[in-house]
Amino acid sequence: MTAYLDHAATTPLLPAARAALIEALDVLGNPSAVNAAGRGARRLVEESRERLAGALGATPSEVIFTSGGTEADNLAIKGAYAARRLADPARHRLVLSGIEHHAVLDPVEYLCASQDANVTFVEPTPDGVVTASSLRAALAQDDPEDVALVSVMWANNEIGTIQPIPDLSAVAREHGIPMHCDAVQAVGHIPVDFAASGVDLLSLTGHKLGGPVGTGALLARRDAQVVPQMHGGGQERQIRSGTLDVAGTHALAVAVETAVHGLDAEAQRLIALRDNLIGGALALGLGIEVTGAWTKGSAADRLPGNVHLRVPGTDGDSLLFLLDAAGIDAATGSACTAGVPRTSHVVLALGIPEDEAGGAIRLSLGHTSTHADVDAVLAALPEAVARARRARGAA
Repeated sequence: MTAYLDHAATTPLLPAARAALIEALDVLGNPSAVNAAGRGARRLVEESRERLAGALGATPSEVIFTSGGTEADNLAIKGAYAARRLADPARHRLVLSGIEHHAVLDPVEYLCASQDANVTFVEPTPDGVVTASSLRAALAQDDPEDVALVSVMWANNEIGTIQPIPDLSAVAREHGIPMHCDAVQAVGHIPVDFAASGVDLLSLTGHKLGGPVGTGALLARRDAQVVPQMHGGGQERQIRSGTLDVAGTHALAVAVETAVHGLDAEAQRLIALRDNLIGGALALGLGIEVTGAWTKGSAADRLPGNVHLRVPGTDGDSLLFLLDAAGIDAATGSACTAGVPRTSHVVLALGIPEDEAGGAIRLSLGHTSTHADVDAVLAALPEAVARARRARGAA
C-alpha cells in the first residue's frame, strides 16, 4: 500500500467539503441571472463568501473567487502592477523574496520582459526567513518611490518556513507600498488573519487544504487597486469576470471553514508526525540534514506537516524514484515544476551550494497521514539512499 506524503502538492478532499460539493452540484441557475434559479445560486455563492471571509478575518466584500492559487497570484501581481503604473508611471519595480513559488516568479518575469518592470529580490536567511530589516534594505536599494508592489509568501511550499508577514507588511506600509502574500500553503494549516496581517492582497487555493481542485480566492482590501486581467461580465467587483462555479465555491468555503476550525488539534497531530519523521531520519546515520527552520514541537517557524531533507551524495530525482518504487509518494520540490531537471531555486537561495542542493526530498503530511506513513518512510530510506548514492557514483 502506498504511503502518500505529497500533501503540499495536493491533499484529499475533506469529508465535509466532499459532501458540500456533491450537495451543491444539483443547484441550478447562473448566479448572475436575475430569475429565481439565478437568485438561489447567488444566495449560495454569497453564503460561501461570508463563510470563507469569516474563517480568515476578512469581510465578504474582500473575497474574489478564482480558479485557484495561480490565477489569484497572477491577478494580484499583474493587476496591482498595472494599477500602480497607471497611477504613477515611475512605479516599475517589484520587490519579492528569492524563494517565491513560480506562480509569483513567472508573472514577475513576464512583466519584466513586456511591461518595463524590474525586480529586486530580498535574500532570506539560511533558514529561509525574510526579515523586516532585509525587506527595508531591499526597498532602499534603489528608490522606494519606484516600487509598485511587494510580494512575500506566507509559508514556503518546499521548505515550509513561515514568514513574519505582519512585520513585513508594516515595512511596506511605512513606504506606502501595497503588499501581496501568496498564502496557498498557509491557509488551513496555520493561523491566517487577513485583517491582522496588514497585507493588501492574499492568494489561496482549495486543493492544498482539502477543497476541490480548480477553486481559490484572492482576498483584496476594498481600497486595493487591481486592474482586471480578464474581461467579460464584470463579476467579482469587476476584477475577475466569469460565471462563478457555485458548487466549487461552496465546497471551497466549507473546506476553509472546516480546516480553520480544526486547525489547533490537527496542527498538533501533524507536528508530532513531522517531528517523528525528521528525528527518525536524522537518527538513521545517513548524514541527512534538515532544510529550513525547525523547532521541535512548534509550528511557529515551520509548517506542521512539512519535512524537507537533504541527503548528501544523492540526486533528488533518483531518491524520489526509489522511494516511489518502495511505495512512498514524495516530491523533490514544487509539483508545478516536476519533471524539469534543475536544482530548486529555493534551496539555492538559502546559500546551499548546487552540488549539495540536488539531493533534496520533500515529504509533506496532511489530514490523512498516519504513524504508519512515517514508519514506511523510515523503513524505506536506508535502502533508497544507498542505491541513490551508488547510482550517483556510477554516473
